[in-house]
Amino acid sequence: MVDSLTPEQRSAQMSRIRGSNTKLEVLVRKGLHARGLRYRLGGAKLPGRPDIVLPKYRTVVFVHGCFWHGHDCPLYRLPKTRPEFWADKIGKNRIRDLRVTAELEALGWRVLTVWECSLRGKTALEQASFLDHLAGTLRQTAH
Repeated sequence: MVDSLTPEQRSAQMSRIRGSNTKLEVLVRKGLHARGLRYRLGGAKLPGRPDIVLPKYRTVVFVHGCFWHGHDCPLYRLPKTRPEFWADKIGKNRIRDLRVTAELEALGWRVLTVWECSLRGKTALEQASFLDHLAGTLRQTAH
């Protein structure tokens, strides 16, 4: 299948995809903050630069988009345009995610992943329920 956009249009479209402070990431951060959890952002000194770092709980949270990280859910579908390229790219992302998780766990961090499909397209009540569960999970193993 041929791409319906010119290379310039495709490049412009892809450049607008955010790597941090996505709507989903902000939703999770606000939800955790509203539930009394305090965190740091970025985790620049940690492997994989986690999206949310909760030092009190020795836990990091990654907020992953289902497409970019190849989640096995209805939101992930391999593009019909250049499928070999995308399969390779997403495969490398998955391998990196596994490596980063192992490195963080070896350093004594607990790693949680919030998938896009857990919150996207859900009602406010369903999102609140998910965030309540996440906050509860974080509090279970306070050090």
